[in-house]
Formats: sequence, structure tokens, C-alpha cells
Amino acid sequence: MLAALFLGAAPLLGCAGQIDRHGHVFIDVDLDQIRPGMSKGDVQTVLGSPDTTSAISGDAYYYISSTMKTVAFLKPKEIDREVVAVYFDGGERVRDVSRYGIKDGVVVDYYKGETPARGKDLSFVEQLFGNLSNRQLFKDQTSGGSAAGIPGI
Repeated sequence: MLAALFLGAAPLLGCAGQIDRHGHVFIDVDLDQIRPGMSKGDVQTVLGSPDTTSAISGDAYYYISSTMKTVAFLKPKEIDREVVAVYFDGGERVRDVSRYGIKDGVVVDYYKGETPARGKDLSFVEQLFGNLSNRQLFKDQTSGGSAAGIPGI
């Protein structure tokens, strides 16, 4: 009976998924050091460089942490996100520190995709035939126009 319980639980353990954390690792001791009146340099010394900044309605530093769960071959799912916002006044001193996250009901969307490259997106077949037509292997490499310049002839 006990062996059946262990055997029955084994497939479930394999599907538990993998947890990955991205961005800043927030430590309460570090966050507690950020106090109103600190300079931007002092904040960067404690928390490091911000993930992004804002100059709308006063300066702000944003530190972002997200936790993703991947199960087997499925697309990763974000299960937690935390954003620490450090707001500065006109004198570049800390005015306020706020923490936002999924659990608080405040969702902060940010672009997770790739930056598109300039130029035309070609399919694999277009790239293959485009590269073949650009090669000089099958073109006459002598000035006379004879086939003597083609390898193997």
C-alpha cells in the first residue's frame, strides 16, 4: 500500500515545474535603508542601478523583480511580480518609496518582447536562395566570359 502511494506520487512531482526569478532580488534590510532625503547616488549604492527610470511628474527609479513558472514544454507563466518605485523631488532627493505587485492588485505591464530588427524578415527558403544567388561560385570569374573560371569545369 505504501509503495503504491509513492509510485502514484512520482508522476506528479515531475510536473511541478521550474521556478525562475528575474530582475532584482529585494532584501528587506536594503529596502529599509532607503529613507526620504537620500540622494540618487545613495539609492544606487544601496539598491544598484535601476531597471528603468521616469521623468514624468518628478524623477523615479523603478526596480523590477518577476518570478516565472515553467511546466514541461508550456510557455512560462508569471506567478509574481514586484516593483519598487523610488520617487525623487526637484532637488533629486528621495521623496517616497512604494512597493507594487500582482498580490496588491496593481499590475505594471512592461514590454517583454524583442526589439524588432530593421530590414525585411525573410523566410528560411528566401534566405537560402538569396545566399546562393549572391555567391560567385557559379558566375564567370574571368574577364573573357568563358566557363574556365568555374571550379570543376
